[in-house]
Amino acid sequence: MQRRFLTNLALVLVLNLLVKPFYILGIDAGVQDAVGTATYGGYAALLSLSFLLNILLDAGITNFSARHIAQHTQLMRKHLSGVLAARGLLVVLYGAVTFAAAWVLGYRGGELTLLAWLVLNQALVATILYLRGHIAGAQRYRQDSLLSVLDRLLLIVIVGGLLWGRTTGTPFRIEWFVWAQTAAYGITLITALALVLRIAGPVRPVWRPVFIWSIVRQSFPYALLVLLMTFYYRTDSVMLERMLPDGAFHAGVYAQGFRFFEALNMLGYLFAGLLLPMFSRMLKEGNDVGPLAGLAFRLMLGGALVVAVVAGLEAQAVMDLRYSEATELSAPAFAVLMGCFVAVGTTYIFGTLLTAAGDLRLLNTMAAGGMVLNIVLNLVLIPQYQALGAAWASLITQGLTALVQLVFAARRHRVALPWHLWVRALLVAGSTAGLVVLLGMAHAGAPLRLALGLAGGLVFAVGSGLISPKGIAVVLRDREAR
Repeated sequence: MQRRFLTNLALVLVLNLLVKPFYILGIDAGVQDAVGTATYGGYAALLSLSFLLNILLDAGITNFSARHIAQHTQLMRKHLSGVLAARGLLVVLYGAVTFAAAWVLGYRGGELTLLAWLVLNQALVATILYLRGHIAGAQRYRQDSLLSVLDRLLLIVIVGGLLWGRTTGTPFRIEWFVWAQTAAYGITLITALALVLRIAGPVRPVWRPVFIWSIVRQSFPYALLVLLMTFYYRTDSVMLERMLPDGAFHAGVYAQGFRFFEALNMLGYLFAGLLLPMFSRMLKEGNDVGPLAGLAFRLMLGGALVVAVVAGLEAQAVMDLRYSEATELSAPAFAVLMGCFVAVGTTYIFGTLLTAAGDLRLLNTMAAGGMVLNIVLNLVLIPQYQALGAAWASLITQGLTALVQLVFAARRHRVALPWHLWVRALLVAGSTAGLVVLLGMAHAGAPLRLALGLAGGLVFAVGSGLISPKGIAVVLRDREAR
C-alpha cells in the first residue's frame, strides 16, 4: 500500500503542481489585480460565508461514502441510488440557511445576487467531491487525480481569455469570474458523473427515506467535524469584512497572503484524498497503518518546513513579486500563515488517520474547541491588528489542533515518531533559514533567493534523513501491498 500511495501521490502532485499554482497565483490573483483589493475582498468574504454552511450540502455524506465505498465497493450502485435523490433537498436547505445568515449579517442587494451564484457553485463543487469520493473509494486514483485539476484547467482557459484575451476596454467584473466558475464546475460534474456510472452501472435515483436517514445518521459525526473545522478555517475573512470600518479592504489584504497558503494547502488535501481510502481499507483488513502514516508524515514535514521557512523569511519579496497594492500589510500576515501550512499538513495526515479509524468523538471535541478558540482570538486580535491578527488566530488554532491529532493518532495506531525525527526537522529548518539569510546578505535577487532557498532546503531535508530517498526506493521496488 505504501508503494501505491507513492506512485499515485507522484501523479497527483505533478498534475496539481502544473495547474493549481498557475490558477491561484495567475488567474485568481489576476482577478484581484483587475477588480481591486476592496472589490475582491468583498467577494472573498461572501465566498467564505458560502463555505461556512456548505456542510448542509453534504451532511458528511462524502467523507462517509469514501470510507464506506473503500470497504464495500460492491455496494456503490445501491448507495448512489439512495443518496442522489436526497441531495436536491440538501441544496435547498443550504441555500435557505445561507441567505438567512447573510441577511442577519447585513448583506443586501447586489451582494445577495453574487452570493446566489456562489451558492450554486458550492452545490456543484459538493456534488463533484461526492462523486470523486466514489471514484477514490473504488481505488481509481488516476481518474480521481485527473478530475482534481479539470475544473481549474477550464477556469484557466475561460478566465485567462477574459483577463488577457479581450480586445475591448471594458473593465473586468467580479461577476465574470463567478460565472466562469459555474461553467467549469458544471462541465467537471458531468465528467465525474460519467466516470462513476462506468464503474457502478446505470443508476436510478430512488427516494428511500429510511435508507437516507440511516446514511445521514451514520454520517452526522463527519458532517459535524467538517462544519466545526470550516468555521475555524473560514471565519477570518468574514469577521475582517464585518468587524472593521474598511473591512472589505482588509479582507482583500488578507486574501493576498491566504491565496498562497491555500495553494499550498491543496497539496496537503491531496495527501488526505489519497490516504483516507487507503487507511480505511488497511484498517478493515487489520493491516498496520503505522508505516504508511509515518512515511506520509515525513514527506509532508520535510517539504512543508522548507516552504514555510523560505516563504516566511521572504514574505515581503513574495508579495512584491505578485502584487502592487498593500503588500506591506499582507506580507506579515502571509509570513504567519506559512506556519499554518505546517500545522494543516500535519492535520491532513493524522486527522485523516483518525477519521478512517472512526475516532469522530475525539475529532469533534478537538474541532469544537478550535472553533471557539479561533472566534475568540479573532474578536480580540482583529480590531487592533487587522489581517495580521486574523493570521495569528489561525496559527494558534491550527497549531494546537494539529498537535492534539498527532499525539492521539501516533499513540492509538503505533506511528513511529522517534526523537531524532524532530531533531532532523529542527536542523532542516535552521539550515534553510541560515541559507536564506546568507543569500540576503549577498544581495541576491528575490527570485534567486527563493529558488536557491527552496532547492537548498530540500537538499538539507534529504541530507538529514528527514526525507529518505533510499526508503522511498525500497517501497517502490516492493510489489507486495503491505
